Amino acid sequence: MSPDVDLTALYPGRHAVRDRLLAWDSRLFEFAAARDWPAAEPVLPRLSRSANHGVLWFATAGLIAASRTPRARRAAVRGIASLALASAAINTVGKRSVRRPRPVLDTVPRVRQLKRQPVTTSFPSGHSASAAAFAAGVALESPAWGSVVAPVAFSVAMSRVYTGVHFPSDVLAGAALGVGAAFVVRALVPSRSQTAPPARARAEAPPLPEGEGLVVVANTAAGSADRVRALRDALPRAEIVECAPQDMREELEKAAARAEALGVCGGDGTVNTAAGIALRRGLPLAVLPGGTLNHFAYDLGVEDVRALSRAVSRGDAMRVDVGRFTSGEKRGVFLNTCSLGVYPELVRERDRWAHRIGGWPAGVLAALRVLRADRHPLEVELGGRSHPLWLLFAGNGTYHRLGLAPARRLDLADGRLDVRVVHGGRRPAVRLLAAALAGPLTRSPAHAAVQVSTLRLKGVEPGTLLAYDGEVTEVAGDVTLEKQAEALVVYRPGPDD
Repeated sequence: MSPDVDLTALYPGRHAVRDRLLAWDSRLFEFAAARDWPAAEPVLPRLSRSANHGVLWFATAGLIAASRTPRARRAAVRGIASLALASAAINTVGKRSVRRPRPVLDTVPRVRQLKRQPVTTSFPSGHSASAAAFAAGVALESPAWGSVVAPVAFSVAMSRVYTGVHFPSDVLAGAALGVGAAFVVRALVPSRSQTAPPARARAEAPPLPEGEGLVVVANTAAGSADRVRALRDALPRAEIVECAPQDMREELEKAAARAEALGVCGGDGTVNTAAGIALRRGLPLAVLPGGTLNHFAYDLGVEDVRALSRAVSRGDAMRVDVGRFTSGEKRGVFLNTCSLGVYPELVRERDRWAHRIGGWPAGVLAALRVLRADRHPLEVELGGRSHPLWLLFAGNGTYHRLGLAPARRLDLADGRLDVRVVHGGRRPAVRLLAAALAGPLTRSPAHAAVQVSTLRLKGVEPGTLLAYDGEVTEVAGDVTLEKQAEALVVYRPGPDD
């Protein structure tokens, strides 16, 4: 083809459509500039500036997370992750693909104009992309919080036209990109609403209107005072007993003797104690998360007082599996995990320091001390052969990864122990890290995983530590881990909640 041929002349219709769209976009911008919006004048320019570099959205995420509910924290994290992806796409691809100049400010009243005008290209709007990404990300995890954030995000997007720094089409394109970023994040890390547990038949549990017949024992050391007050308001006829950790077992036994259903408010260790008592007495269990670790309650779908109170009032319940360990005369149950090797030592070391420096710093310090110590792997006989192990983990139910998110259980009644081992050898820290990053069914020379209903270990040395639901005990000789399928009735939100 001759170099003198004008290629644009071959597609006159396409350029005519583009020119009409650009003309319409300019007229719409001029219409907005000419309108008198007295209520917006003191608000939108300030709001537009507050969204610079995502400051407004980081502050909003902090406020959402401060509500101290798991769903709110997840919504805040999802909103920031969506914002980060949208910003990266805008700055690496969007601004460089279409080099559109900013609008001319002649028609925009000076009082609306920003003091510092942007110097980047106009298409698409980065502020609109960030606002839409954050709002959509929050809404995909928590529609309630999304409805709060959406008007603010809409106002930020509109402020970009109001202040004259973007054409309307820039804002629309940026908002579309932001919403798309939120859905990409959800594809990588599915929300809890996407990963509902498999349908299970309802268990027989008495409906207790306003909590009548429910006795709840709350661990006062678990920081549960706010939740106890909320529970009194939601279930005014329930009996609530607050006690110190050392009195929990005694108070739970007393409560079980007079209760139609046993309730507990605390962390996983406290819930473990209550589950053993409810199991022995044949009572349904009501669990309200109120500790540092609340894995069982969250996997069950109980995240707050509202969810629990509705389940108790309606009698919504299901049967869940219970893990059991036996070593000679010593036996116990676990609702979450049971482990031998390095992890129980880490738990014991963490508990030594937690009351002095706090939970998370104590965990880091414990990991450093345990992994740096000169030690030998745990020797156990498994399947007729001796195995050196750094760690043996057994989960009560299969632990899944949700995209890039940490593992959780989707089914609390699958009849399986999720067993993972880290083989003995050099560099235990590297092996343990590799196992932590691997998927649940990964096999390698360093680690392996299998799902069974019963696991028997022989030749366990006396004094070996075993951790179960955050508690630690000593075992020796033969150790058996097994499942009690659908042994415990637990109140949980119904499918409509």
